[in-house]
Amino acid sequence: MDNMTHASTTETSKPKLRPRLQVMQITDAAARRINELTLRADSEIVGLRVGVKNGGCAGQSYTVEYAHEIRPTDEVVEEKGVKILVDPKAVLFLLGTVMDYKADKMQAQFVFNNPNQVSACGCGESVELKPAKTES
Repeated sequence: MDNMTHASTTETSKPKLRPRLQVMQITDAAARRINELTLRADSEIVGLRVGVKNGGCAGQSYTVEYAHEIRPTDEVVEEKGVKILVDPKAVLFLLGTVMDYKADKMQAQFVFNNPNQVSACGCGESVELKPAKTES
């Protein structure tokens, strides 16, 4: 019985993780504006928090605010030297979105080119979004 071999314990191979998709992308113009806002802020901020809230003619609108901290549940997008923190409740609505910044004689604002946008109201303040389809 001394010659009995024991089954060697092999490490179970871990499933390979798929690369995680970045929720949003940021254009050069948006990155420049975010950097300007970060430098001009009255208090230290870590980036901009982007989300979606219910309300408006079309049902939803984008939110952008200063972020003073990174929350454990935030989806962090670091691109072109700036940080965008995406509210976890908004991730499925913002997947694939490109955040841009447009300025003309009448207005200056962040613009969201979102493949999940179904429609927008005439005033441009609110949108109708559908959650992105995710692979299983």
